[in-house]
Amino acid sequence: MPSPPPVSLWPDPDALGPLTDLYELTMMAGYASEGMTETSATFELFVRTMPANRNYLVFAGLEQAIDGLARLRFSDDQIEWLRLHPMFSRIEASWFERLRSLRFTGDVWAVPEGTVMFPGEPMLRVRAPIDQAQWVETFLINALAYPTLAASKASRVVAAAAGRAVVEFGARRGHGPMAPFLAARSAYLAGFVGTSHAEAARRLGIPAMGTMAHSWVQSFEDERLAFAAFSRHFAGGVTLLVDTYDTIEGVRRAATIEPAVQAVRLDSGDLLQLSREARATLDALGRRSTRIFASGDLDERSIDRLVREGAPIDVFGVGTELITSRDAPAIGMVYKLVAVDGSGRIKLSTAKASLPLAKQVFRRRDSSGRFEGDVVALADEPEDGEPLLAPVMQAGRPVSCWPDLDAIRSRCASQVASLPDAIRGLDAAPPYPVQVSEALRLEASRIERRLRSLPSSPR
Repeated sequence: MPSPPPVSLWPDPDALGPLTDLYELTMMAGYASEGMTETSATFELFVRTMPANRNYLVFAGLEQAIDGLARLRFSDDQIEWLRLHPMFSRIEASWFERLRSLRFTGDVWAVPEGTVMFPGEPMLRVRAPIDQAQWVETFLINALAYPTLAASKASRVVAAAAGRAVVEFGARRGHGPMAPFLAARSAYLAGFVGTSHAEAARRLGIPAMGTMAHSWVQSFEDERLAFAAFSRHFAGGVTLLVDTYDTIEGVRRAATIEPAVQAVRLDSGDLLQLSREARATLDALGRRSTRIFASGDLDERSIDRLVREGAPIDVFGVGTELITSRDAPAIGMVYKLVAVDGSGRIKLSTAKASLPLAKQVFRRRDSSGRFEGDVVALADEPEDGEPLLAPVMQAGRPVSCWPDLDAIRSRCASQVASLPDAIRGLDAAPPYPVQVSEALRLEASRIERRLRSLPSSPR
């Protein structure tokens, strides 16, 4: 049975052509002017360094990135805007006409979503006519960097929760209306059990979960009436927010509701002490099955402390810290040219050097099944271990077998479980071992020697 098409999260998915930096478009026009549109180019996407306090990354966002590549095109209005831009005043009219039918026709390889990755390892590779390969640079970095950042943060939160459920609560804190979709998907992929964002839940098939706001309680003259009304109107078990006035008195009032409410939610104060008092109160009133839900600017560190100190909290809600990844809000993802018509290309820039030619990442396991190290090698080079990059797009069309979100979620859980203990931890650990094959090193050295032997320009 064919897999369903990728889920697009774009409000207007049919005019994505200029979702890029201007210099990508000027280079595209320049390649055309130089007669290079038939030149084949290979680019690779990777991160140079790890964000602060991260030992691994969880690759995410591929489904929407590939869907976007398949939809890239220019509208008439967009083409006219480019035609009138001063930068393009010397460009032949034929290039603008070509944009009307331009589509991405390249091949793409990538590691599966949910795979843990490390600096210097290609996550995605593009081979296409050089103007098309250049066209997609900004889009791909933009489509993959934030979901990978959010999934990596979410994975740390899940690890800290140590088996307790975590719900994504970040919609109102996201950087713009699109961020909640990406954050909800990345969080679920990494092990969260649901999201508060209704449309993300509907579009992506993620469980939708929510409680109430303090304004609901405040809108009634009596907290008891607010709780009773909410429980009366909504089925399937409800969670009552109990800290609008006096938290433990709110727990007592919630415990009087019939039938018993599913959970009470603590959203402020000393969550360790309040959760202990709430648990004791609920148990004393015969509500042993009522769970305790905690929220309030939680992150992996605060959750880890609560779990270690034995807080009787069953579910955590994480919003701001997840959707903004406040402690490490950016990821240094780059997209670099590695070959032109099969000939290797490198950068020699200080702290930004790159390796040539199409590459593969081979992952090795020890006798217990744990990851013990990776090798970055030439794509056609035989190496021991599991090759990570596989075709995801051929001739501009997504491959037919596309994993669903639950399958990606399962892969992520398996990947994280296979990491060495120190790498899974919240504290900085010695870097996971990533080696470069000897053949790749030799090829890079050969190209560097050639470049350094070129005659110097006159001074």
